[in-house]
Amino acid sequence: MPNAILSLLKGADNFTSGQEISRRLGISPAAVWKKILALRNKGYVIEAMPSRGYCLKNAPDLAEDYLLMQIRSDFWKDLMVRDSVESTNDVAMSLAAKGGIFPGTVIVADHQTRGKGRLGRTWESPAGKNIYLSLIIRPELEPRDTTMLTILAAVAGALALQRSCNIAVSIKWPNDLVISDKKLGGILTEVRADPDRVAVAVIGIGINVNMNSRNLPEAIRDTATSVRIVTGKNHQRNEIIIQLLGEFEKWFSILKKEGKKPLLDAWRNNSSTLGRKVNVVMRDVTWSGIAEDIDDSGMLILKMRSGERKTISTGDISFIP
Repeated sequence: MPNAILSLLKGADNFTSGQEISRRLGISPAAVWKKILALRNKGYVIEAMPSRGYCLKNAPDLAEDYLLMQIRSDFWKDLMVRDSVESTNDVAMSLAAKGGIFPGTVIVADHQTRGKGRLGRTWESPAGKNIYLSLIIRPELEPRDTTMLTILAAVAGALALQRSCNIAVSIKWPNDLVISDKKLGGILTEVRADPDRVAVAVIGIGINVNMNSRNLPEAIRDTATSVRIVTGKNHQRNEIIIQLLGEFEKWFSILKKEGKKPLLDAWRNNSSTLGRKVNVVMRDVTWSGIAEDIDDSGMLILKMRSGERKTISTGDISFIP
């Protein structure tokens, strides 16, 4: 019943009358008021005005029922919020392996005890600050096109942050969200693949939202940032997640209907890497040159000083002044 009332409440100073809620739900006005009080006790900010009714002003951060109501679609089937997990990707992969979970499920955590980054690195995941989520999808792609999912998530993340937080986020190859060359977020894609198709993909996305500089470990304080550090204020994680999932759904549909080109062009348009002098480190080898483009598989095309072009599948980039 609280979810049903939430679905009838409107934001942005649009009120829904108690009589309308009572009629739509088949309960008395007194029962409506009790349900409103129950939502307020859960942290929802609901304004009540005589003769106008009720208006939803704010939802508690990472409110599962609110998020699910906002994002549920033919693509997104379910969303689960957990207080603390080792890793949202590990939870998602475990659930997917057991079966019985819908593709289009989102796992969100307030805290991770063993957050995962690229190449086995740790992702700092304090409670109450950031976004840690994993998407479970069945992409129906060939295994060689798995990198498109990381590219898609990067485009969705950059656009969502640009629009929800009004900040100039760009994408650093291969999978970082950055602002002023400082890391704001990262993406980790893991798949289970058959010989001819990706059976299930789990896409983990971590975004530093409300950390201040003191929250950042000293080792990354000069290279990482957060939305709060950039804007000087806290931001609602709910609204960033809603925008992110909307952008992901939109670009996934474009990929399926129109192919790779629109997605790759969107990545290029939001890249912080292309056209710049870079060092690319892969294990114990370093290549230097100009990051010229990405190919149709998302691999970096590096133009060396000799004029030779090298295609690189993975590595760590640093910019050359």
